Amino acid sequence: MITASVVLFHTPQNLIDTIIRSYRPSAERLLFFVDNTPGMEKSERFMPVAEYSPYIYIYRTGRNPGYGCAHNIAIRESIRIHSEFHIVLNPDLSFEPSVIDALSSYAREHTDVVYMLPEVVDQNGKVQHLCKLLPTPSDLIFRRFFPFLPGAAEKNNRYVLLDSGYDHIMNPPCLSGCFMFMRVSTLEKYNLFFDERFFMYCEDFDLMRRLHRVGKTIYYPYVQITHAHERSSYHSFKMMCHHISSAVKYFNKYGWFKDKERDKMNSGVTI
Repeated sequence: MITASVVLFHTPQNLIDTIIRSYRPSAERLLFFVDNTPGMEKSERFMPVAEYSPYIYIYRTGRNPGYGCAHNIAIRESIRIHSEFHIVLNPDLSFEPSVIDALSSYAREHTDVVYMLPEVVDQNGKVQHLCKLLPTPSDLIFRRFFPFLPGAAEKNNRYVLLDSGYDHIMNPPCLSGCFMFMRVSTLEKYNLFFDERFFMYCEDFDLMRRLHRVGKTIYYPYVQITHAHERSSYHSFKMMCHHISSAVKYFNKYGWFKDKERDKMNSGVTI
Protein backbone atom coordinates (compact mmCIF):
# COMPACT_ATOMS: atom_id res chain seq x y z
CA MET A 1 0.00 0.00 0.00
CA ILE A 2 1.06 3.57 -0.73
CA THR A 3 -0.23 6.65 1.06
CA ALA A 4 0.10 10.34 0.35
CA SER A 5 -0.79 13.53 2.21
CA VAL A 6 -1.72 17.04 1.13
CA VAL A 7 -2.08 19.93 3.56
CA LEU A 8 -4.96 22.27 2.78
CA PHE A 9 -5.21 25.93 3.80
CA HIS A 10 -7.90 27.82 1.91
CA THR A 11 -6.82 25.68 -1.04
CA PRO A 12 -8.67 26.38 -4.33
CA GLN A 13 -10.89 23.55 -5.56
CA ASN A 14 -9.12 23.33 -8.91
CA LEU A 15 -5.84 22.41 -7.17
CA ILE A 16 -7.60 19.76 -5.09
CA ASP A 17 -9.17 18.28 -8.22
CA THR A 18 -5.82 18.24 -10.04
CA ILE A 19 -3.94 16.49 -7.25
CA ILE A 20 -6.67 13.86 -7.00
CA ARG A 21 -6.51 13.19 -10.77
CA SER A 22 -2.72 13.02 -10.61
CA TYR A 23 -2.49 10.68 -7.66
CA ARG A 24 -5.47 8.54 -8.71
CA PRO A 25 -6.50 7.09 -5.32
CA SER A 26 -7.36 3.40 -5.10
CA ALA A 27 -7.49 0.60 -2.55
CA GLU A 28 -3.70 0.38 -2.77
CA ARG A 29 -3.14 4.12 -3.03
CA LEU A 30 -4.82 6.11 -0.24
CA LEU A 31 -4.87 9.90 -0.15
CA PHE A 32 -4.99 11.90 3.10
CA PHE A 33 -6.01 15.54 3.23
CA VAL A 34 -5.09 17.42 6.39
CA ASP A 35 -7.09 20.66 6.49
CA ASN A 36 -5.40 23.49 8.38
CA THR A 37 -8.11 26.00 7.50
CA PRO A 38 -9.10 27.66 10.81
CA GLY A 39 -12.68 27.57 12.00
CA MET A 40 -13.44 23.96 11.10
CA GLU A 41 -14.44 21.53 13.83
CA LYS A 42 -11.41 19.48 14.85
CA SER A 43 -11.36 15.83 13.76
CA GLU A 44 -10.74 12.94 16.09
CA ARG A 45 -9.50 10.75 13.24
CA PHE A 46 -9.31 10.57 9.47
CA MET A 47 -12.77 10.39 7.90
CA PRO A 48 -13.60 9.22 4.35
CA VAL A 49 -14.64 11.88 1.85
CA ALA A 50 -17.52 10.14 0.11
CA GLU A 51 -18.10 12.84 -2.52
CA TYR A 52 -14.57 12.34 -3.87
CA SER A 53 -13.64 8.69 -3.50
CA PRO A 54 -13.78 5.89 -0.91
CA TYR A 55 -9.99 6.04 -0.88
CA ILE A 56 -9.68 9.70 0.15
CA TYR A 57 -9.70 10.71 3.81
CA ILE A 58 -9.65 14.06 5.58
CA TYR A 59 -8.52 15.23 8.99
CA ARG A 60 -9.37 18.76 10.14
CA THR A 61 -7.01 20.34 12.65
CA GLY A 62 -9.40 23.20 13.48
CA ARG A 63 -6.48 25.65 13.37
CA ASN A 64 -3.19 26.12 11.57
CA PRO A 65 -0.49 24.27 13.52
CA GLY A 66 1.98 24.51 10.64
CA TYR A 67 2.87 22.58 7.51
CA GLY A 68 5.10 19.89 9.00
CA CYS A 69 2.84 19.32 12.00
CA ALA A 70 -0.10 18.64 9.68
CA HIS A 71 1.86 16.18 7.54
CA ASN A 72 3.01 14.38 10.70
CA ILE A 73 -0.62 13.50 11.41
CA ALA A 74 -0.78 11.71 8.05
CA ILE A 75 2.65 10.10 8.43
CA ARG A 76 1.59 8.59 11.75
CA GLU A 77 -1.53 7.24 10.08
CA SER A 78 0.56 5.72 7.28
CA ILE A 79 2.69 3.96 9.91
CA ARG A 80 -0.41 2.76 11.76
CA ILE A 81 -1.86 1.11 8.66
CA HIS A 82 1.53 -0.29 7.55
CA SER A 83 1.89 1.63 4.31
CA GLU A 84 4.99 0.77 2.29
CA PHE A 85 5.67 4.29 1.02
CA HIS A 86 4.33 7.69 1.97
CA ILE A 87 4.42 10.77 -0.26
CA VAL A 88 4.25 14.33 1.02
CA LEU A 89 2.64 16.35 -1.78
CA ASN A 90 2.31 20.06 -2.34
CA PRO A 91 -1.19 20.96 -3.55
CA ASP A 92 0.21 22.81 -6.60
CA LEU A 93 1.48 19.69 -8.38
CA SER A 94 0.33 17.75 -11.41
CA PHE A 95 1.73 14.50 -12.79
CA GLU A 96 0.83 11.25 -14.49
CA PRO A 97 -0.28 8.50 -12.07
CA SER A 98 2.42 6.24 -13.58
CA VAL A 99 5.06 8.38 -11.84
CA ILE A 100 4.12 6.70 -8.56
CA ASP A 101 4.51 3.25 -10.12
CA ALA A 102 7.97 4.06 -11.48
CA LEU A 103 9.24 5.40 -8.15
CA SER A 104 7.77 2.46 -6.23
CA SER A 105 9.38 -0.04 -8.58
CA TYR A 106 12.82 1.57 -8.24
CA ALA A 107 12.57 1.83 -4.46
CA ARG A 108 11.56 -1.83 -4.14
CA GLU A 109 14.60 -2.86 -6.15
CA HIS A 110 16.94 -0.55 -4.19
CA THR A 111 16.20 -1.07 -0.52
CA ASP A 112 18.87 1.40 0.60
CA VAL A 113 16.84 4.25 -0.93
CA VAL A 114 14.74 6.03 1.68
CA TYR A 115 13.64 9.10 -0.30
CA MET A 116 13.06 9.93 -3.95
CA LEU A 117 12.34 13.10 -5.92
CA PRO A 118 11.47 12.93 -9.63
CA GLU A 119 12.40 15.58 -12.17
CA VAL A 120 10.41 18.74 -11.42
CA VAL A 121 9.47 21.23 -14.13
CA ASP A 122 7.50 24.46 -14.08
CA GLN A 123 4.37 25.08 -16.11
CA ASN A 124 6.49 25.99 -19.14
CA GLY A 125 8.42 22.72 -18.96
CA LYS A 126 11.60 24.27 -17.57
CA VAL A 127 13.52 22.09 -15.12
CA GLN A 128 13.50 23.41 -11.56
CA HIS A 129 16.88 22.99 -9.90
CA LEU A 130 15.75 21.47 -6.60
CA CYS A 131 18.77 19.30 -5.73
CA LYS A 132 20.94 21.10 -3.21
CA LEU A 133 23.84 20.87 -0.87
CA LEU A 134 23.08 21.41 2.79
CA PRO A 135 22.97 25.20 3.00
CA THR A 136 25.37 27.51 4.74
CA PRO A 137 24.00 30.85 5.97
CA SER A 138 25.72 32.63 3.07
CA ASP A 139 24.08 30.27 0.54
CA LEU A 140 20.62 31.36 1.65
CA ILE A 141 21.50 35.04 2.20
CA PHE A 142 23.12 35.54 -1.21
CA ARG A 143 20.42 33.51 -2.98
CA ARG A 144 17.59 35.50 -1.42
CA PHE A 145 18.90 39.03 -1.02
CA PHE A 146 22.05 39.55 -3.12
CA PRO A 147 21.80 37.48 -6.34
CA PHE A 148 23.17 40.45 -8.31
CA LEU A 149 26.55 40.63 -6.54
CA PRO A 150 29.70 39.39 -8.31
CA GLY A 151 30.16 35.68 -7.71
CA ALA A 152 26.61 35.17 -6.42
CA ALA A 153 25.48 33.28 -9.52
CA GLU A 154 28.45 30.91 -9.35
CA LYS A 155 27.84 30.36 -5.65
CA ASN A 156 24.19 29.55 -6.30
CA ASN A 157 25.05 27.23 -9.20
CA ARG A 158 27.29 25.24 -6.86
CA TYR A 159 24.59 25.17 -4.18
CA VAL A 160 21.94 23.77 -6.57
CA LEU A 161 24.38 21.37 -8.28
CA LEU A 162 23.77 22.98 -11.67
CA ASP A 163 26.87 21.41 -13.19
CA SER A 164 25.31 17.97 -12.76
CA GLY A 165 23.07 18.61 -15.75
CA TYR A 166 20.09 17.18 -13.84
CA ASP A 167 20.02 14.24 -16.26
CA HIS A 168 21.07 11.31 -14.08
CA ILE A 169 20.45 9.81 -10.65
CA MET A 170 22.12 11.69 -7.80
CA ASN A 171 22.24 11.26 -4.03
CA PRO A 172 22.35 14.81 -2.59
CA PRO A 173 21.67 15.53 1.09
CA CYS A 174 19.03 18.17 0.39
CA LEU A 175 16.10 17.93 -2.04
CA SER A 176 12.86 19.83 -2.48
CA GLY A 177 9.98 19.08 -0.15
CA CYS A 178 7.33 19.60 -2.84
CA PHE A 179 7.17 15.84 -3.53
CA MET A 180 8.67 13.67 -0.80
CA PHE A 181 8.52 9.96 -1.66
CA MET A 182 9.63 8.19 1.54
CA ARG A 183 9.97 4.62 2.81
CA VAL A 184 7.60 4.24 5.76
CA SER A 185 9.58 1.51 7.50
CA THR A 186 12.52 3.93 7.68
CA LEU A 187 10.35 6.69 9.12
CA GLU A 188 9.06 4.30 11.75
CA LYS A 189 12.39 2.65 12.59
CA TYR A 190 14.23 5.93 13.14
CA ASN A 191 11.24 7.92 14.44
CA LEU A 192 11.57 10.41 11.61
CA PHE A 193 8.93 13.14 11.49
CA PHE A 194 8.91 16.81 10.62
CA ASP A 195 10.30 18.95 13.44
CA GLU A 196 7.20 20.87 14.49
CA ARG A 197 9.21 23.84 15.68
CA PHE A 198 9.33 24.84 12.00
CA PHE A 199 5.96 26.40 11.21
CA MET A 200 6.73 26.73 7.50
CA TYR A 201 9.94 26.51 5.44
CA CYS A 202 13.14 24.55 6.20
CA GLU A 203 11.17 21.67 7.70
CA ASP A 204 11.96 19.72 4.53
CA PHE A 205 15.69 20.55 4.74
CA ASP A 206 15.69 19.29 8.32
CA LEU A 207 13.87 16.02 7.62
CA MET A 208 15.86 15.38 4.45
CA ARG A 209 19.10 15.75 6.37
CA ARG A 210 18.00 13.17 8.93
CA LEU A 211 16.86 10.79 6.19
CA HIS A 212 20.23 11.17 4.43
CA ARG A 213 21.94 9.92 7.59
CA VAL A 214 20.28 6.51 7.31
CA GLY A 215 19.91 5.89 3.57
CA LYS A 216 20.09 7.25 0.04
CA THR A 217 18.05 10.32 -0.83
CA ILE A 218 17.70 10.06 -4.57
CA TYR A 219 16.99 12.46 -7.41
CA TYR A 220 15.36 10.30 -10.10
CA PRO A 221 15.08 12.24 -13.39
CA TYR A 222 13.43 9.52 -15.48
CA VAL A 223 9.88 10.55 -14.55
CA GLN A 224 8.55 14.08 -14.32
CA ILE A 225 6.11 16.18 -12.30
CA THR A 226 4.95 19.77 -12.81
CA HIS A 227 5.20 22.21 -9.94
CA ALA A 228 3.49 25.61 -10.12
CA HIS A 229 6.08 27.01 -7.71
CA GLU A 230 4.97 30.46 -6.50
CA ARG A 231 7.95 31.22 -4.22
CA SER A 232 5.55 33.02 -1.90
CA SER A 233 8.31 34.24 0.42
CA TYR A 234 9.59 36.35 -2.50
CA HIS A 235 6.24 38.11 -2.87
CA SER A 236 4.87 38.33 0.68
CA PHE A 237 6.52 40.08 3.61
CA LYS A 238 4.73 37.75 6.03
CA MET A 239 6.01 34.65 4.22
CA MET A 240 9.51 36.12 4.04
CA CYS A 241 9.44 36.56 7.84
CA HIS A 242 8.38 32.93 8.24
CA HIS A 243 11.24 31.89 5.95
CA ILE A 244 13.84 33.91 7.88
CA SER A 245 12.53 32.63 11.22
CA SER A 246 12.76 29.02 10.04
CA ALA A 247 16.28 29.52 8.66
CA VAL A 248 17.39 30.89 12.04
CA LYS A 249 15.89 27.83 13.77
CA TYR A 250 17.61 25.54 11.30
CA PHE A 251 21.07 27.02 11.82
CA ASN A 252 20.54 27.21 15.59
CA LYS A 253 19.81 23.48 15.49
CA TYR A 254 22.76 22.38 13.35
CA GLY A 255 25.30 25.16 13.53
CA TRP A 256 25.85 28.38 11.65
CA PHE A 257 29.46 28.38 10.52
CA LYS A 258 30.78 25.17 12.12
CA ASP A 259 28.79 22.14 11.03
CA LYS A 260 30.91 19.03 10.58
CA GLU A 261 27.99 16.90 9.43
CA ARG A 262 27.12 19.44 6.72
CA ASP A 263 30.72 19.47 5.54
CA LYS A 264 30.86 15.69 5.42
CA MET A 265 27.54 15.25 3.62
CA ASN A 266 28.29 17.98 1.08
CA SER A 267 31.77 16.66 0.34
CA GLY A 268 30.26 13.25 -0.41
CA VAL A 269 28.08 14.54 -3.24
CA THR A 270 29.20 13.46 -6.70
CA ILE A 271 27.70 15.05 -9.80
